[in-house]
Amino acid sequence: MYRNISLEDKDIEALINLERNRQEEHIELIASENYVSEQVLKAAGSCLTNKYGEGYPGKRYYGGCQYVDEIEKLAQERICKLFNMKYANVQPYSGSVANAAVYMSLLEPGDKVLGLDLNSGGHLTHGYKISFSGKFYESYAYSVNEEGFLDYDQILSIAKVVKPKMIICGYSAYSQIVEFDKFRKIADEVGAYLFADISHISGLIIAGLHPSPAEYADVVMTTTHKTLRGTRGAVILTNNEELFKKINRSVFPGYQGGPLFHQIAAKAVSFYEALQPQFIDYQKQVLLNSKTFCQTFINKGARVISGLTKNHLFLLDVKTSYGLTGKQAEDILKQMNITVNKNSIPNDTENPMVTSGIRLGAPAMTSRGFTEDEFIILANLIDKALREPQNENLHNVIKKEVAKLTNSFPIKKTYLS
Repeated sequence: MYRNISLEDKDIEALINLERNRQEEHIELIASENYVSEQVLKAAGSCLTNKYGEGYPGKRYYGGCQYVDEIEKLAQERICKLFNMKYANVQPYSGSVANAAVYMSLLEPGDKVLGLDLNSGGHLTHGYKISFSGKFYESYAYSVNEEGFLDYDQILSIAKVVKPKMIICGYSAYSQIVEFDKFRKIADEVGAYLFADISHISGLIIAGLHPSPAEYADVVMTTTHKTLRGTRGAVILTNNEELFKKINRSVFPGYQGGPLFHQIAAKAVSFYEALQPQFIDYQKQVLLNSKTFCQTFINKGARVISGLTKNHLFLLDVKTSYGLTGKQAEDILKQMNITVNKNSIPNDTENPMVTSGIRLGAPAMTSRGFTEDEFIILANLIDKALREPQNENLHNVIKKEVAKLTNSFPIKKTYLS
């Protein structure tokens, strides 16, 4: 359980402690969030925040980097071991910055990029018009089919017409298996780089519960704070030494200045945790929980995009299932201390700030100890709440049930005991 903190700045102290209480008292179902261990928190809050040092280990533009150099090298070694890859840049501040660096490494402004449409589960940085990826590059999209699955023949057909220089696979709201070998064949056929953004599924890949892109993608990027259960940030990996040199130049001085050494240390600690056998057990439970959670909604007649999930998340079509927009569903559940995010679904008629769906993820509550039984209970509570959105008495009862669950499963301090 996270501790309250004490600061001389009482305004910030109060707000941080309110957020701590919110995290303890709410059921967290946002698929891109998780709970780090107290060991990761300690590293992120260490004296390393004082150190500045542009460049890379052994080649800094500042003195006094002998210890942070060793920390960064440890982070690199550990993440390469986790994914069985040769080279890693562990400096990116976030997934979006990391993706921008990948674009800079592989492309010139105006080059063609092919990625999954946002409504089909893609990400803003995969070519959406309001992102750098859509503004500075000529971006094209493929979509899922009517059943909500990737159609690799269709993707190949689009790629042959578009002739992109880079194809992106790996998504933020796709609940099925990504077949990286098929994407490699498509990329080879049109002469494109293959870039795998595995931010959401990296923990499952480490545990062998999802195919790995390591032998297929030219470049792999993952954030470190989702199923990987680390601090906020990202890493970029490749097996190609020349591409690695380009990636390093694109991260620094291309998109970033001095690295955040406290965050690199926290990443290294989370990679250490991910190398332990308990991490594989955790990922297995995430997958069991996600499938059970999803199946419970399906059993109740709710529409789940692409059917039973095969990873840690799924999209619930709340407009068809409950006559609500995604925003309405998110707001209703918030009143009962259940945190979800609205999410666009394929062929969505609502705008991205309203949406027709919500995204539900199992990683965070699995970290707190939820098993299949708790996720069945939770699915039943959510289904009841969304079927009777105006029933305040029911909502009060559900909020009490949520409190029982969160009290029974506090945030854990460690995942290694």
